[in-house]
This record gives sequence, structure tokens and C-alpha cells, in this order.
Amino acid sequence: MPTNDSLPASPETTTQWSPFHGPLKSIEPWNFQLLTALMFLITTLSIIENFIVIIVTLKFKQLRQPLNYIIVNLSVADFLVSIVGGSISIATNSRGYFYLGPWACVLEGFAVTFFGIVALWSLSILAFERYVVICRPLGNLRLRGKHSAMGILFVWVFSFVWTIPPTMGWSSYTTSKIGTTCEPNWYSGKIEDHTYIITFLMTCFVLPLLLIFVSYGKLMRKLRKVSDTQSRLGSTRKPEKEVTRMVVIMILAFLICWTPYAAFSILVTAHPTIELDPRLSAIPAFFAKTASMYNPIIYVFMNKQFRRCLLQMFHCNEIEPKESNNQTSERVVLNRTNHGGEMQAIAAHITSNNGNRKTEDEQSSCNSFAQLPISENKICPM
Repeated sequence: MPTNDSLPASPETTTQWSPFHGPLKSIEPWNFQLLTALMFLITTLSIIENFIVIIVTLKFKQLRQPLNYIIVNLSVADFLVSIVGGSISIATNSRGYFYLGPWACVLEGFAVTFFGIVALWSLSILAFERYVVICRPLGNLRLRGKHSAMGILFVWVFSFVWTIPPTMGWSSYTTSKIGTTCEPNWYSGKIEDHTYIITFLMTCFVLPLLLIFVSYGKLMRKLRKVSDTQSRLGSTRKPEKEVTRMVVIMILAFLICWTPYAAFSILVTAHPTIELDPRLSAIPAFFAKTASMYNPIIYVFMNKQFRRCLLQMFHCNEIEPKESNNQTSERVVLNRTNHGGEMQAIAAHITSNNGNRKTEDEQSSCNSFAQLPISENKICPM
């Protein structure tokens, strides 16, 4: 049974309060009602958004490119987080305590942590793949389906390795201080539990964050060199501005989502007996759960070409005439995309440093929304 060594004593008795038997008396019911409403909103939006991403990708063959596999994997992980963790959180907050019992606590703690780490590492692998495609540190090696599949396999296996130990005796999953959600046991004062928490934070927060910073940092340096070369040749394209904007958005979103949770975990692990308001301790976990809602917006819906495919799926009759007029040109572009994707074309362009620009007509096809030409999509250019 999961235990929480820092659970407060009941104000009415001298016995320790149990989150499985009733709500914490010191917290007024409206707090739980507010959390229920917020979690319902986040869970509903996350399920809808990520389900749309999966369906649109399955429907349009053009979107099923190797660099998009990890984005779909991100949507699958966020979708599962919302289905399991979101639904349980809504149910428990509506009652004010974890009435489902210890087994459901372990299930929610493991599922939310596991799928959350899968999503977090998916963002890191996406950054690394973009770096590999653009900067070509491996020479002429091209990103193919088998490489993306290996990356996805690594994400799931690695995440499972570091989230299953609490169910097998190395640390544990326990209720949070507010008593309506479950998480790794940050509150234990045991040395073996501390070793797990430190290892978990290093492998599942610090390491992926470093990979994101290094990958995007090197990518930005490469694009800046290309931009300087184009400026000397009289070109007016400034791709680094659009890329910089998107990279900043992605990194800020990552930090806003996970930094409060990591900081809270470190604080509680270092000081297990620290007295914190249960409502305050619920905020970091809430921020982490919002990632499943805005990840699709940042990585997919803000992408021009994915939006075009989405509109085509829901308004086929309106878009069909325009498509018929441009059928020949789009077929040419799609054929080129199927032989490597526009990301490979950008990489080849950067490698050669010839400064040649492609016309806007050649960039208008509904192709890989992760492999976008720099000038075509100012939000998600990779």
C-alpha cells in the first residue's frame, strides 16, 4: 500500500489522516470543485486535440514522414496521460479524496509518470532528430523510418525502466499532500528512496533538458551561419528569426511545464519534513499536466501545413476546387517529398551553401508538418 510519511494529522483526532477514507478537513470543498473544473477542461481539450492529431496523420499519407513519427508518439503519450490520469483526477477531486483505493493510486502514479516521461523524452528526441537532419553530424546519413522507430522504442523502454521501480520496492507511488492525486514518493526520508528520486530527476528531467538545449543551440548556430552567407550574397531571407521564435516558444513551454514540478520534487526530497500548504503543493503537478493540452498546439496546430490538412479533412468540398486547379504542381511536390522530404532539401541547401531559394508555389503542398521549409512556416519551420 502506498504511504506518505509527511501526511498531516487530522485536526479532529490525534490519528494520521488517510487520503483513502475522506477529504482533508482543513481544505474547503470549493478548492476541490475548482480543481475538478480545471482538470475537466484540461483533460477534455487534451483528448480532443491529440485525437485530432492522430486521426489527421493517419488520414493523410503525406504527413506520415519519419520526422513526424515522434510527434505522433508525443500525441499518443499525451492522449494516454489524459485518458488515465485526467479521468482519475477528475473523479477523485470531485469527492475531495482518493476514494478509489491504494491500487488505483499506484495505477495513476505509474501511468501518469510513465506516459509523462514518454512525452517529455519525445520532445528531446524530436529536437535531436531536427539537429541531425539540419546539421548532419553523421555525414550523409538520412533520417529514415527505421531510425525514427528506434528513437520511439528507446523513449518507451527508457521511460518504463525509470518509472517501474516504485511498483517493485525501490521507492513508491503515494498520494500528494492534497490527497487527490498520486505521484512518486518525494516525501520519504529513507536513503534508498532518495537515491531513486535523484536518479529519476537526472535521467528524466536534467538529461532530456540538456539534449534539447544542445540540439537547438547547434541548430541555431548552423542556421545563423547560413543566414549570414545569404546576406552577403544579397538574399533577404532571414530563416533564423522564425526558427529562433519557435525554439524559444518550445523551450519556454518545456520549462514552464516541468521546472515547477522538478523544483518542488527537489525541495521536498531535500527537506521531507517541510510544512507546505497542500493547495500549494498541488500547483506543480497541475502545471505538468497542462503539457498534454498545449503540446499539440505548439508542435502541430501552429503549423501551417498541418492546418491545411486539417481543413481539408473537415471541409473537403470547399478545398477540392482549389486542389483541382493546382493538382499538377502539388503532385510534383508530393513526389519530391516522398523521396526524402523537404527537410532533406533544406539540409542539402544548407550543406551546399548556395543560397538558392525555392519558390512559394513549390512549398505549398500538404506534406510533413515536422519537415517544413523555413520560409513557408514561420511558427514551426522544422
